Amino acid sequence: MNYHYNCPEHKKVRIIIDSDAKNEADDQFAIVHAMLTPKFKIAGIIAAHFGNFHSENSMEDSYKECLKLKEMMESDVKVYKGAAKSIESRGIYEYSEGADLIVREALKDDPSPLYVLFMGPITDMACALLEHPEIQDKVTAIWNGGAAYPAGGMEFNLSNDILAANIIMESDMKVWQIPADCVSEVICGIAELEQKVRPYGKIGRYLFEQLSEFNDSPYAHWTSGETWGLGDSCTIGVLLHDNSYYYNMQEAPRFNMDMTYVHNTGYRKIRVYHKMDARFILEDFFSKLALTYRKQKQL
Repeated sequence: MNYHYNCPEHKKVRIIIDSDAKNEADDQFAIVHAMLTPKFKIAGIIAAHFGNFHSENSMEDSYKECLKLKEMMESDVKVYKGAAKSIESRGIYEYSEGADLIVREALKDDPSPLYVLFMGPITDMACALLEHPEIQDKVTAIWNGGAAYPAGGMEFNLSNDILAANIIMESDMKVWQIPADCVSEVICGIAELEQKVRPYGKIGRYLFEQLSEFNDSPYAHWTSGETWGLGDSCTIGVLLHDNSYYYNMQEAPRFNMDMTYVHNTGYRKIRVYHKMDARFILEDFFSKLALTYRKQKQL
């Protein structure tokens, strides 16, 4: 990192990244952003499943993608396998090596706060909590999940493990929820990504090219063709600057099977974001990438 500033040690935080990295193309940007951020002490990356949307081995696909990013970044951050599928019941779940990482970090004698950033389903946190309920007051879960308030409805990350989300909402764990309407605000043009990402190092080129490839695939049916949402980077942005005017503290909801919200649950309050500063998040990433990697001649 070629930065002429330091993040004071007492302001640094421990993070674990839990990512369904091969689901589409934005998790990769968020993971690289985290690796380029001096504020973060990354305890590990957990590969998450993403159902069977376009793979029967989605967690394994995410694991391979996370390893690829780690190698391209020449990072010593360890990658762990998460649960291969959603929780079956409160008594039947996979206590993966990723869930064990969460528990070990939560119970570690370390004064710096611990945050787990969920860019997909919140399965691994729920499995960790079911196995070790004593961690619930020792970690904050930041989750991109759930549809817009107050109604809710279909949302991809939630759809891949509704029970896990309910387990977390019913607990006493600190939760920062970033619903889909906030996630969707982090939009940029693919031309901007070619200008501000592709020229910067092997990793910049890879980020752009894997996105371009996915954009041309039948799986990118929701996109406009020339824009992309980097919504998973919200989990990075709210830790860099919590945007105190952009969230409310409100009673945690419960989720129906159709993913609509149940309110007035009597659960403890959680932080729910209603807006994102998209330009801050994007420009911080673009700047860190440019400062770290020498610009290469465009081919």
